Parts: sequence; C-alpha cells; structure tokens
Amino acid sequence: MVFSSLTFLYFFLPVVLIVYMAASKKLKNLILLIAGLIFYAWGEPVYIWVMIASSLVDYAAGLYMSKSDKQSSRRLALVISMVVDLGFLFVFKYSGFVVNVINTCFKTSITEPDLPLPIGISFYTFQSMSYTIDIYLKKVKVQKNFINYLTYVSLFPQLVAGPIVRYDEVAEEIDDRKINADNVGEGAGLFIKGLAKKVLLANNIGMLWTQIKAMDYSELSVLSAWLGILAFTFQIYFDFSGYSDMARGLGKIFGFNFPVNFDHPYQSKSISEFWRRWHITLGSWFRTYVYIPLGGNRNGKAKTYRNLAIVWLLTGFWHGASFNFILWGAFYGILIIIERLGFSKVLEKLPAAVSTAYTFFMVVLGWVLFDVDSMTDVIHYLKAMFAGNVLCDSLALYQLGSYAVMFILCIFASTDCWSKITEKISAKKPLQGVYSISVPVVQLLLLLLSTCYLVDATYNPFLYFRF
Repeated sequence: MVFSSLTFLYFFLPVVLIVYMAASKKLKNLILLIAGLIFYAWGEPVYIWVMIASSLVDYAAGLYMSKSDKQSSRRLALVISMVVDLGFLFVFKYSGFVVNVINTCFKTSITEPDLPLPIGISFYTFQSMSYTIDIYLKKVKVQKNFINYLTYVSLFPQLVAGPIVRYDEVAEEIDDRKINADNVGEGAGLFIKGLAKKVLLANNIGMLWTQIKAMDYSELSVLSAWLGILAFTFQIYFDFSGYSDMARGLGKIFGFNFPVNFDHPYQSKSISEFWRRWHITLGSWFRTYVYIPLGGNRNGKAKTYRNLAIVWLLTGFWHGASFNFILWGAFYGILIIIERLGFSKVLEKLPAAVSTAYTFFMVVLGWVLFDVDSMTDVIHYLKAMFAGNVLCDSLALYQLGSYAVMFILCIFASTDCWSKITEKISAKKPLQGVYSISVPVVQLLLLLLSTCYLVDATYNPFLYFRF
C-alpha cells in the first residue's frame, strides 16, 4: 500500500489535478469520487465494497432521519447505521482478538478469523458515523446526493490515515467550494512540508528503531534502549503529522480546509495538554461523541473519572486489537485522572522545562506500550531502559554517533522554533524580499530531496496505515 499510495500521489495526482481544475463545478465531486475509489482500490481492491456498503447504509439512514418526525424511528435508523459501521469494524479489526481471548479464557479451540484489515477502516468509519449522529441530533443538514456523500467518505487525501474529518467541518465545502491560487500555493507548501517530514525525518530515524526493536532486549545497553524508543518517538510523530500535513495540503489544493491534527505535542507541559496537541481530530471525535454524551464533567467527580476511563480505554482499543493498546489507553487515562485530581496544579507551578521534561518522559514510556509487540517484551524493554545489561557499550556509541545529527534535526523540527524564526525574519522589511524568494526555493529543494529518497529507499513504512 505504501508503494501504491506514493505512486498514486506522484504519477496519478497530476492527472487528477488537471482534470479536476478543468472540470465544471458539477463534475468536480464526481472526479474526486472516482479518484478516491481508484486510490483505495489501488492499495486494497478487495475491501472497497466495505467502505461503499457502510456509506450507502449511513446515507440511507441520514435520508430517513431527515424525513421522519418520529423519534423512535429516527433512533432505530441511527442504531442500524451504527451497528453496520461498528459491525464491519469489529469483524475485520477485533474479531480475531476476541476469539483469541475466548480460547485463552475458556480453553476452547474456535478458529480465529484470518481477515486482512481494510486500510483506513478506523478513520472512515468514524467519519461516516459523525454524519449520522449529527443528522440524528439535527446539527447538520442531510446530504441528499449520494455522490456528494460518498465523495466525503472517500476523499483520498485523508482516506487511509486521517485526519478524521467530521461531516460538519466540510459540509459546505462538499456542496460549494472555491479554488484560488493562494490556496493552491499554500496547499502545495503544506504537502511538501509533510512529505519531507515523512521521508527525510521519519523514515531515517525509524531505521534505528527497527534495528533495536529486532534485537534481544536482554542484551541491550541502557543507552541503546533509550536511543531506540526515542527514535520511535520521533518516527511516529513525523510519520503521522507528515501524512496529516500532506492530507491537509492536498485538501487545500482541491478546495477543502481539513482540521489541524498536530500542534507541536512534544512541547506540552502536561499530559492533558499533550492530548490537546496530538491527534487532535481523534480527541475531538471522542470528546464530542463519547465523553460529552456520557455526561462529561457535569455529574460530579466520580462520574467524570468514570467517563475519562471509558474514553481512554476506547482510545487505546481504537488503535489496535491487542492488550498493549488497551494498556496504553489506560496508562493515559490514569495520568489524566491524576492531573484532574490536582497534579495539574503542581505542574503549573513547576518551571516550564521541568513540566515539559516530565510530560515527554511519560509519553516516551507510553510509546513502549504502544509499539513493543507483547506484554512480556514490554517488561523486558522497560527493564533494559532502566536496568540494562550495561549502561553503555560500543554498539550504543556507534548508534549514537550514526544518528546524532538526525536526532538534533528531529528535536528542532518537533518544536515551533522554525516558525518563530521565520516569523521574525518575515517581519523585518529588509529581509522580506529574501524570505519570499527563499521559501519556494527551499520547498523545491525539499521536494527534490524527498523524491530522490523515495526512488532509492526500500524502508518506507506508513505507521498509521495499519489503523
């Protein structure tokens, strides 16, 4: 899928853009729909029917709810659409996990279903559900044109890895959007920025994590263990935020304004702030459709903590069908509840550097739970981080020397330092001309470097495609 998606973006995208820009207003959605279906089918042709079937059910449910004044009938339509959406998600993503748990607990021998995970099913399922729920709550107007609705679900820039775009965020643009040179230029810049994050930073720093993750954890030095998980910490950020930037950039080119999905999360001074900056659209979805309907923080502290626990367990389970993801979600739920109990006030009184270091430290520990394959391996890896075979060895020093420059680049690029520098430069009149010329030059250079890297590289995972 990675090769297919990037091949699409590099070779098929220019064709789509030319046809799209030349087409009349009435045909633009149809062109985007065809492009989206081809894009998805290129990577996974077998399961395109899952996306189309769930979209058809949600579209029909929305039409029915818009015409019915009977609350019980509207509720039934919503329930049917949610059962279909979550049913597909359960069958393809969670059925094997559930069967495995049953076999383990009850000593049964039920055959585990061996179903490949449809690409992006977690993302487009949540998007489609946002539409039917908002129709039921009468927050948005019904979409009467199925082509327009399926265009929303299958928008190829963010179809397979987000951001999660709720229907109310693009409802007007689905029916009527404007395309101008400024948006196209801004979108192209965003796309190049995301591409550079992905292929120049995420891929390169990720190779270190791949090497260390494959080693015997009992033989790791403390330094190697920390270098490995720090490499993954930056890899997942630049991988996912890079794809989100590419999606937002392409969206702007086609006339859509997708929501921001990352805001320099590693600068956060608390775990709560981290999750206001990391995967913003997922957090917003759970807050809007789970946390608030459960009561949010309106019914006392005990129920607030219960609601937080439910949301974070579901957040972990959304990411994957295994206990390490559930534990990862629980880990963050516990940390956020502790902050709600009063620890947030302690963090506010600490120096910014200390609270940021605490938050980053806890996030790094969380990534061990997230990406190490089994709970046994998680324990062994954590042991290597804090009580490894030795503090440092020749391999660790070699790894540090080989990746020192890349770590420095990742640290710098994960902060808002660059944006602050460019703001100051662009604000000074003597430098404005130089700045305006240098921006497209730098963008072109990054595009060329990224393209050259992709042509030669064999290591190019998209981490969030598996969700």
